[in-house]
Amino acid sequence: MVIWSQERPPRRGSAPDLAEIVATALSLADQEGLDAVSLRRVATALRSGTASFYRVLGSRDELLERMVDAVLGRHLPPEASGDWRADLAAVARNRRAMLKAHPWLGTELAGRPAIGPNALIHHERALAAAAGYADDATTASGAVETVLAYVLGAAARELAEARIQRRSGFTEEQWRAAVAPYLQQVLDSGSYPHLNRMVHEATDLDADERFERGLACVLTGLATSTS
Repeated sequence: MVIWSQERPPRRGSAPDLAEIVATALSLADQEGLDAVSLRRVATALRSGTASFYRVLGSRDELLERMVDAVLGRHLPPEASGDWRADLAAVARNRRAMLKAHPWLGTELAGRPAIGPNALIHHERALAAAAGYADDATTASGAVETVLAYVLGAAARELAEARIQRRSGFTEEQWRAAVAPYLQQVLDSGSYPHLNRMVHEATDLDADERFERGLACVLTGLATSTS
């Protein structure tokens, strides 16, 4: 059943309303990950009984849908200007910021498309951004999918690096110093000339620079495919 076509029941007494439940669940997910979100855990945080939740929520899955749409509502992309490259870049940067702010969100968006009211605004604005790229709806939607797939992968890498750093206690610089002797020994063997060139010649980019370079490559590739 589509939850977005249902009317919300009125608040009863001092029981938490739907907005409070979703906001509390979002706070838990952002701080501890999605596994921490259960109806019982959210009820405990709100000092309420789980039974009262079932007046406004059908299941944990419904709660997750509403959490996703609430986050999307906090990070609406800008409206299209008519410059498809600038507009798709703006959509990409908005999506990256959202994924980094809510590390649990990527896996939810990677599955079945969200169709809540805020999700529909995201879809509409992303497609509007690509409207200047191609008149054909299939080509335009494919461009959006390509850009968002790049963002999802880039953000996943950044979040994974942050998790590893927290788990190991090593900063990027400390890790590099620790592995440097081994890596130098490997490179001195002469078996990895391209890796050796990368290590000694490539510019070391930070996460923002790496993202922007990759995004530029994606947009240039899209432009080339229609020329």
